[in-house]
Amino acid sequence: MPLVSFDLLVSGIRSGQLASFPTDTVPALATIPSSSSLIFNAKQRSLKKPLILMAANISQLWDYVSADFERDNWHQIAQNYWPGALTLVVPASQKIPASLNPTDPTTIGVRVPDSEIARKILVQTGPLATTSANLSGQPPLRRMAEIAATFPNVLTLSPQEVPLELEMGTGQPSTVAKWDGNNWKILREGSVILDT
Repeated sequence: MPLVSFDLLVSGIRSGQLASFPTDTVPALATIPSSSSLIFNAKQRSLKKPLILMAANISQLWDYVSADFERDNWHQIAQNYWPGALTLVVPASQKIPASLNPTDPTTIGVRVPDSEIARKILVQTGPLATTSANLSGQPPLRRMAEIAATFPNVLTLSPQEVPLELEMGTGQPSTVAKWDGNNWKILREGSVILDT
């Protein structure tokens, strides 16, 4: 599938296709939550590795997080670190398709990237199921042309739509922190140092 324009990428995502675009960390593979199985299939990814729900802003995520969790401090943490390279694993609402986290559908990783391009897409598509653009076990691909070559059936944002320095991201993964009922537990160290 050819590299596509911003508008074609957005319309393809809305119709349930798999797409790739830059973020602040590494480029993402993304699709609407109900089509998340496309990501697992394309990456040859284990169902034991959940996907991340990425959004343009925190308000897009309210409906996907358990209402019982709102009393806890995830709002403050999110406001302090988002947009940014921090993924928060929190209790999921019933709106989350179980396919995003097949082994534990009661939780979901959520993130708002510090990428104007990604947020511009997410404003138009709504929250998307995401992960890094690579085959499982391989390093993340960082150039749109490489992604298009590796995933020929994925709508990939044309490099003409993206300045080179923004196309590749930082190359560092997001920090992943999970709420354990009392505090935040770091599951993956990344570029953000979480001060809880």
